[in-house]
Amino acid sequence: MKLDNLIQGRLVKRYKRFLADIVLDNGEAVTVHCPNTGSMKNCADAGSKVWVLDSKNEKRKYPLGWELVEVQGQYLACINTGRANKLVKEAIENGTIQPLQGYASMRQEVKYGENSRIDLLLEDSDKGRVWIEVKNVTLLEEANCGRFPDAVTARGAKHLRELMAMVAQGDRAVMLFCVPHTGINTVSPADQIDPEYGRLLREAKAAGVEVMAYGAEISETAISLVRELTVVLD
Repeated sequence: MKLDNLIQGRLVKRYKRFLADIVLDNGEAVTVHCPNTGSMKNCADAGSKVWVLDSKNEKRKYPLGWELVEVQGQYLACINTGRANKLVKEAIENGTIQPLQGYASMRQEVKYGENSRIDLLLEDSDKGRVWIEVKNVTLLEEANCGRFPDAVTARGAKHLRELMAMVAQGDRAVMLFCVPHTGINTVSPADQIDPEYGRLLREAKAAGVEVMAYGAEISETAISLVRELTVVLD
């Protein structure tokens, strides 16, 4: 996935969930859209190097959107959660995600469960269906471990229950962690933040939901999922 014409700056602060103040490298102070509803723990430290994308849409109140942040002065992370589904779709199509190959069709945002929409649905007349829920992981903690979620998520818990219901009816179901963070090598539930999500994730795996994680290669011009990561649930 290409990232065209990113503009570099330094983060002043992130606030009101959807806004951030940034000083661009040319010295201009701007307010940009923050496309991330989570806490962004460890990804929103004042003074961090950031990259924003110019939508070139003059009708938008905030035409600049925050895309990347440098974490701990050495790693790159994509904080735009809207890219996660597209990254996973691309990785399925190019063969990176091997366990999800061989299906005839792929659809997005299909209604299912408790008034929800699944992120991706694979279908094949011989292989059946695979319901794929995608979550974005950017919380880096000790030993290069990525944690999810970075805030309590009742919605995420509901999605796990829905995936278990799909397995119960005979379909495949996958909880897929998209990890656009170059410092993360393993993924685990953030039990200290949301113990209920961690409990449900382990229950879902025991019930037959497949749990996967894929890490990204990131530069100032492109991002793509390139490697499978270990998911640790012990």
